[in-house]
Amino acid sequence: MCGFVGSFDSSANVNADELTRRATQMADAIRHRGPDDSGVWVDAAAGIALGHRRLSIIDLSAAGHQPMASADGRFQLVYNGEIYNFEQLRKELSNTASLRGRSDTEVLVEGIAEWGLRATVEKLNGMFGFAVWDTKERTLSLVRDRMGIKPVYYGNCSGTFLFGSELKALRAHPQFNADIDRSALGSFLEHSYIPSDRSIYQGVHKLPPAHILTLGDGRPKLERYWSIPFDAKPDPDWNQRFPEVLRDAVQSRMLADVPLGAFLSGGIDSSLVVSLMQSISQRPVKTFTIGFHEAEWNEAPHAAAIAKHLGTEHTELFVTPEQARDVIPMLPAMYDEPFADVSQIPTFLVCQMAREHVTVCLSGDGGDELFGGYDRYHHIRGINDKRKMVPGFARGPLASIITHPLLRKLRGKAPRDSSLWRGVLKSKDLRELYLYLHRHWREPNQLVVGYAPESGTPFRQNAAFDNTPSGELFTMMAIDHEAYLPDDILVKVDRASMAVSLEARVPLLDHRVVEQAWRMDPNRRFDGAKKKEPLRKILSQQVPLELFDRPKAGFGVPIDSWLRGPLRDWAESLLSEDRLRREGYLQPKPIREKWEQHLAGDADWQYLIWDVLMFQAWLEANQ
Repeated sequence: MCGFVGSFDSSANVNADELTRRATQMADAIRHRGPDDSGVWVDAAAGIALGHRRLSIIDLSAAGHQPMASADGRFQLVYNGEIYNFEQLRKELSNTASLRGRSDTEVLVEGIAEWGLRATVEKLNGMFGFAVWDTKERTLSLVRDRMGIKPVYYGNCSGTFLFGSELKALRAHPQFNADIDRSALGSFLEHSYIPSDRSIYQGVHKLPPAHILTLGDGRPKLERYWSIPFDAKPDPDWNQRFPEVLRDAVQSRMLADVPLGAFLSGGIDSSLVVSLMQSISQRPVKTFTIGFHEAEWNEAPHAAAIAKHLGTEHTELFVTPEQARDVIPMLPAMYDEPFADVSQIPTFLVCQMAREHVTVCLSGDGGDELFGGYDRYHHIRGINDKRKMVPGFARGPLASIITHPLLRKLRGKAPRDSSLWRGVLKSKDLRELYLYLHRHWREPNQLVVGYAPESGTPFRQNAAFDNTPSGELFTMMAIDHEAYLPDDILVKVDRASMAVSLEARVPLLDHRVVEQAWRMDPNRRFDGAKKKEPLRKILSQQVPLELFDRPKAGFGVPIDSWLRGPLRDWAESLLSEDRLRREGYLQPKPIREKWEQHLAGDADWQYLIWDVLMFQAWLEANQ
């Protein structure tokens, strides 16, 4: 796993020494992604510079050094990721004699030289973000993996096109423009993350998953090379084929020339991954769990029981509140832009612990999106059923009645209750209802100073949300595949793991697993009352049902009580009315109202307050 950076200015008005200095500066900003090696390549005549930081996983020799040129000299590549089928692709290359090492980087650049860029990308099984410069056509292409596991940022800053694995790399360039995108800020407060293709900065974007962006002398070209097969026909041999594909996905991700382990929470997904790893491995798998002394947050005993049954080499860390809170000052630099999923804290802690023992860890992320594991899917179906009981013509008037201040006072409901049902009644369909209920701050135009509602949000612009499959659960799952998974879950895992130079691999998001999951008969996908039943059945062959048959638990920390206790002074300083007004990004009144209600115990606004705090902390660290 690595990090890459670069700049492209076709006007070619910067000399080679300055291009090299700037690229080195950008690469050094993400040294944590690759502490083992670094390199820079420039072509001043073309105005292109590429930089790289390397975390050595496969082929630890100098033969894996980047930037890497193809044997014919046409292509220069900087690459972040792992290609799990590179050995197979290596055999397909016609000129294998020219290969100098055994790295997947070399297979990738030689594949592009032999088969072309898109044809090569379509052959890849892995997680990746990379940039490739074609010296013949004088074009630059950026590529991101199918599921969005690895990040790619880019933007045009004062005439120079900048790109890299993290925003801090772009910020290190002297021409970077750090103006905040207030519409993106509104999206962040709605969702607790910034959806693709935006970033917190004006003019800087995330490359969407499964896309290629190509720049040359003409207009930039953005193309999608793969889509999740939401409309796939059911596979009659699914019960036999899916376990085979899943096992192969796990086995291919166990290839490494460095120590390897797995995260184990004790839930279905991570337990399934570990059980398959242990069935493949000739030695005990190293597993890692975070525990909490607060019983309602602690899954460590469940993980320990599964580890004991499987015979893994298990390590657990019981985290004190002080240890967890010590992570908070690190979050702005770690996530590079505002990010407010509270599980970011335990995710970092388990990565930090694992890195003391291994360099690669497998994760169970993705199972909830593949097989409808989130409780909200079933909760929102119930809300939608109630919404449909009200005739369409009556929903608007009823929404006005239930939100009347006098009626709300008489009913004694919490402030959020009536506004929630107003949005429910006004939603036109399940898609709109799901997006509404999945938001935190539901009216960002009343919160963000200078918010531009006419520009919309990526959620409203993304055509993928208009092409989701039929069926209530499938619609919600498809939306999460396109947005929540790549922009929240995978961002959280990538930044937390890379902050400690740990590579995290996610076998459940092998594109073959995803494709096969969507080929399951829709009528059997949710078998009975149990969620993720297909995964449960496979796991039960390795682990007794009683060890994992329990309600789904979150992976978080007690932010609600911390905000009323040890974090109160820190939060108060960031949320003071004078400060908010002076900074000029957020309206103080709605924030102060919710903060005071939370402190008084009149309502639980922990997640909305945390959203604001993460922006304020990020702003403080980046001003």
